[in-house]
Amino acid sequence: MIAGRLGGRTLVAPPGMATRPTSDRVREALFSILSDVDGADVLDLYAGTGALGIEALSRGAAHATFVECGTPALRSLRRNVDALELAGVTSIFPFRVERALASSPWGPRRFDLVFMDPPYAEIRGGVFGKGLAKAVGHGFSSVLQAGARLVLEHASGESPPDVPGARVDGTRTYGDTSLSFYVG
Repeated sequence: MIAGRLGGRTLVAPPGMATRPTSDRVREALFSILSDVDGADVLDLYAGTGALGIEALSRGAAHATFVECGTPALRSLRRNVDALELAGVTSIFPFRVERALASSPWGPRRFDLVFMDPPYAEIRGGVFGKGLAKAVGHGFSSVLQAGARLVLEHASGESPPDVPGARVDGTRTYGDTSLSFYVG
């Protein structure tokens, strides 16, 4: 963790390259841009190790909901939540993001802040891959609070795709990673 009440704590990550954790540099820049996350209800899609949602909790977010289906990443996410004693302020859904957006396993909850870090191959030419595009088109606006913020991590050089119910409010690039910021 970079800052907040959990600052300096280390997260476990699965071995290999299947999970691409957001670098400390990008995470620090992201939270500098977001500024205040106090009391936010956070949805972390493609959560991986949970680094973004956990960082938000460390900086004052009220609750983080994680969606991750990869078994090694899910194992690391659960270990991180347990090690940091965050079970009371987190929910973990072991689903594909497309399924989670279609079924809303978290119930009627709406989120103030959404992190979305899909595999870079899911965004090409400013368009989501077919399955993700359908899920975003049908279920995404129903999870956003009015005025919600969405942060989409994608490969540099790719344009941010359209997200129903949100508008792009800027993109920042850090090496091979871009962060596109949307407002709902």
